[in-house]
Amino acid sequence: MTWRVTVDTGLCISSGVCLATAPGRFRFDESQHSSPVQALTEPDDQVRDAAASCPVEAILLTYAGTGEPVPPPD
Repeated sequence: MTWRVTVDTGLCISSGVCLATAPGRFRFDESQHSSPVQALTEPDDQVRDAAASCPVEAILLTYAGTGEPVPPPD
């Protein structure tokens, strides 16, 4: 099931943890906040780990079809 990746730029502190945890899946935008390279992605452990590792919990993963949150890694 496809995931939707969003970043709350109001919370993002540009730590870069997501860029290091999931290379090629996140980037800094023109405001130096993290943003997903693609808003929709197939399930990916690195993306889930990036969301779980965000120091301010700015990354939200939801199932694209339902909007339900993707559970964090075990």
